[in-house]
Amino acid sequence: MKNLLSLLLLTSAFTLKAQVGNLFPAMEAETLTAEMINLPEGLQGKYSILGLAFSQKAEDNLKTWFSPAYNQFIRESGKTNIFATDYDINMFFIPMFTGAKTVAYKKTMGKVQKTTDPKLHAYILFYKGTMKTYKTSLGFKGKNVPYFYLLDDTGKIIWQTSGAYSDQKMQEIIDHLDEALGEWK
Repeated sequence: MKNLLSLLLLTSAFTLKAQVGNLFPAMEAETLTAEMINLPEGLQGKYSILGLAFSQKAEDNLKTWFSPAYNQFIRESGKTNIFATDYDINMFFIPMFTGAKTVAYKKTMGKVQKTTDPKLHAYILFYKGTMKTYKTSLGFKGKNVPYFYLLDDTGKIIWQTSGAYSDQKMQEIIDHLDEALGEWK
């Protein structure tokens, strides 16, 4: 029994990290201004953070990342903060509408435009289509948690996590970026 439990834990840990090193699968997503972006090719050769959500519960957890991620990676750092670090990266939060939920796509997009702080609009993309490609290639375990990916400048996944925001997860992203881009960007 103990060996079976160890094997299951090892298998689930491997599956969660199995995508690291692979190219992020092609995805066409829409901005809040009706512009289409193809991922990963449209990421302009920059490191990128992508957060994906497939359900309302996952979107609620995805929203826990908005403010901390914006403050860490997007907001202009002032000269008064000697510890501020500027990153030249892309960051997108992507609600994904698949199956029966595709009928709510435009209505939800309109609601997000009205209820989300306008400074975040540039960082929200919407996807409408099938989940199978992403579930298979990204190894999703469930639809009720958001999934986050750090991509290098070629679109390759270099780190991933899932779930609500935590300081530890943010630090892991920062550590990977500092290692890849150099600590003093």
